[in-house]
Amino acid sequence: MKINNNKITHSLFGLVAFCLATSWSVVSAADNEYQNLSSDFSITQRIPKEGLTNRFHLSAEDFAKAVQRGRLHAINYPVQTTKFLPPYRPLQSFFGNDPMDPLKLIIRGFIKEITNFKSVNDLMSWVGMHPYPKESDTGIYSVPYPNGKRPEYMLGFTQMERYGAQGFTFSCAGCHSGSLFGKTILGLTNRYPRAYEAFTYAHALEPIISSRFLSMARILNPGEAKMMSDLKKSLKTVGPRKPTTMGLDVSIAFTSRTLSRRNNDEWAMISPYYQKHPRADWNDNHVSDTKPPPWWLSKYKTKWGPDGSFVAGNPVFTNLLWNEIGRGADLREFDKWLDQNQEKYIELTSAVFSSEAPLWTDFFSADSIDLKSAQRGENYYNESCARCHGTYEKNWNAAGASAMSPVEVLKTSKVIYHEVTPIKEVGTDPMRRLATASIERMNDLAIQKKYGTIFKQQTGYVPQPLVGIWARWPYFHNNSIPSLCALLTRAEDRPKAYYSGLAIDRNRDFDRKCNGYPMGQATPKDWKKHDHYYDTRKQGLSNAGHDEGIFLQDGVEIYTPDQKMDIIEYLKTL
Repeated sequence: MKINNNKITHSLFGLVAFCLATSWSVVSAADNEYQNLSSDFSITQRIPKEGLTNRFHLSAEDFAKAVQRGRLHAINYPVQTTKFLPPYRPLQSFFGNDPMDPLKLIIRGFIKEITNFKSVNDLMSWVGMHPYPKESDTGIYSVPYPNGKRPEYMLGFTQMERYGAQGFTFSCAGCHSGSLFGKTILGLTNRYPRAYEAFTYAHALEPIISSRFLSMARILNPGEAKMMSDLKKSLKTVGPRKPTTMGLDVSIAFTSRTLSRRNNDEWAMISPYYQKHPRADWNDNHVSDTKPPPWWLSKYKTKWGPDGSFVAGNPVFTNLLWNEIGRGADLREFDKWLDQNQEKYIELTSAVFSSEAPLWTDFFSADSIDLKSAQRGENYYNESCARCHGTYEKNWNAAGASAMSPVEVLKTSKVIYHEVTPIKEVGTDPMRRLATASIERMNDLAIQKKYGTIFKQQTGYVPQPLVGIWARWPYFHNNSIPSLCALLTRAEDRPKAYYSGLAIDRNRDFDRKCNGYPMGQATPKDWKKHDHYYDTRKQGLSNAGHDEGIFLQDGVEIYTPDQKMDIIEYLKTL
């Protein structure tokens, strides 16, 4: 048999693209150890103003156990029926040490020319994944290691057996973990996820990928060929959309456009006709990109999403459902899996809602905060911001503050938010909230009715709790604000564009004074790449709003520049 090297090259590059595209998740559930449990995620729910961590009201012992197990589910994707499972061995052998590996001999030069990757972990780093926390990382910075040993691969990389072969996928940690000055934090927003970008490559290459040809070329064994066949079928159902800029995801657009390629029935059944002739979708021509939210905010809210459009239902279920739709799931099979795995669902929910934010003093000394300035900033904050963003009781106001260490003095003793999450219209970019109308049709899905999830378009956005605000730059739901200094600047004077980069060096990569990306001459030279350039003049990326009625009154500044810096100093301590 004569083998066409060009066809092999395209097919193998397609295989790699498929592997990159394997999807993220926020996910879920297992056997039935927790009996007769319920939690109110209804549209009429009320929660304590200080938040609700233990949503299923487990005993202290069971809750601690559930959180630990839930973090493992967050790290290792637990949905064994998931449709997207690329074969692992061919990719592993390509990056292995065998110089005569046939896959390497055929395409090494081709892949190297494009990516220069040297290992599977290099590939995963490009996707946006992070290393496991070190054994010395404790508290919120630690995670349970699968099998008790720190893995060499990236956090969220999951291996799964099917058809007698090994496949791999990614877990919720892919989008919901981040790196902050040398520490990997589960629950922190991933600033640079590339899952959706990888999906667009795989989708474009799907027509030329041949499982049969790869098998004949002895690149795939029979089990791996079945996996690849499943991938091809699943990918036909999805409607990929590349993010407008680095650091955002396109979850609403991706989900809505994928549903437009399925039947419009209560189970959104797979439809060969709509795969070829998708229905028109609002997201085909509009940008609704947003950043993945940090998990620790969940405990304070009764509505989820940046616009609060998830007005009822567990957000863990919602994200799990969206990801499985994006993986080409048969929703009836997914429903059965949930029925059989409620324990994992409870455990993952417990892990998400129990997440905690990193503290400034975990990375910088307490004396790097000007205490007098922060105390003045507290007063200004309470005058202008607390009515929407909540109140934060500080240890420095406690009777015994003089006996506390400098680190303890700066801590927040109590968060007081809202029993019902408010929605406010403050003039920010409307595209994300307008996009919600495109997924309101999901309210008719049988599985969504079963789990009590309701989507409803809102007239504004949620004024988020500000816990850990210092670690959440860039700001706004669309990342259009590079720092707190820019946030407290009137809209027309904010930066029109900026460069971003990873938070590796706390001196080079972070502006401590303004709390955010270094700007102008301070911008690291290696950041000045096209894919790290943010332009607020693009659709959906506007940095307008959140000024009038907050720190402007009829266009006049309420606070002096020094007073604004006091507010920023206070925000660093939350």
